[in-house]
Amino acid sequence: MKNKSIVIICGDPKSTFNEILIKTFKNKIFKNLKFSIIIVGSKKLLEDELKKFKVKINLQKLEDQTKLRKNNIYVTDVPLDTKKLSLINKNKYISKSFDTGLNFLKKKNSLALINGPISKTTFLKGKYYGITEYLAFKTRSLNEVMLIFNKKLSVSPITTHIPIHQVAQKIKKNIIIKKIENINVFYKKFLGLKPNIAVTGLNPHCETFVGKNIEKTEILPAIIHLRKKKINVLGPFSSDTIFLKKNRKKFDVIVGMYHDQVLTPMKTIFGFEAINITIGLPFVRITPDHGPNYEMFGLNKSKPDSLIQALSFLNKYVV
Repeated sequence: MKNKSIVIICGDPKSTFNEILIKTFKNKIFKNLKFSIIIVGSKKLLEDELKKFKVKINLQKLEDQTKLRKNNIYVTDVPLDTKKLSLINKNKYISKSFDTGLNFLKKKNSLALINGPISKTTFLKGKYYGITEYLAFKTRSLNEVMLIFNKKLSVSPITTHIPIHQVAQKIKKNIIIKKIENINVFYKKFLGLKPNIAVTGLNPHCETFVGKNIEKTEILPAIIHLRKKKINVLGPFSSDTIFLKKNRKKFDVIVGMYHDQVLTPMKTIFGFEAINITIGLPFVRITPDHGPNYEMFGLNKSKPDSLIQALSFLNKYVV
């Protein structure tokens, strides 16, 4: 691809993402980027943040997506009246930003998407479990996968942002198979390795005491099927021991059955030194592993580590 670029959608205007983005501009990673950046969001908001943090960056107006220069930062302005920032106006702004960014990606001139966090409660309003599912709907994608990536260990939940009482009914052999196949393809394509994958059970000690035995009827058959296809997968393992250091060091990825089963230990071990990658879309999508963090807005206390890691990942593995 001649014109390599990534799209960054700023997301919620009241989140800490713009602050984090500005702080990332100051990081040395920008001197070595192999791609250009297209920022989608309010130019005025960005310029205000640049003044606040005394950072001088040339934000160029995007004229032609096919004529971009490496290391340059372009902006497509999505107008936002910050003086009348009602919930309706904010949601319209976020929706317009995603539509604009996705349009760039559809033209195949951009490699990947990074989006700032949004509120699932006020923006998605229960229509989608999360932005992962929102983007899957927007791009008509099936079998999307959430991968919380760290080079030492990554995790992936089979179910994402759903109530815990709904998890068991969503655990199906074919879903497990397709998601792990996608993880395997992703690692081979971008990281150049066949990952060693551990799969947890659903219940404590992988034992179903009442009702359908999910471990025996869905999880184990999926693992057997995947092993026959020469995918390096083992399990099911009890989730209370798989994250012990002597166990987790054997694997590149641990796949769990629900969100907190794998994200809680992941964040306990690595903090926010990880990035959220969506696999299964027509492009690579990454978001820093934190939410809008409204309570930190404007306090100049947010760290850009996760966004720096996202850019580093794209620079090293995708471009």
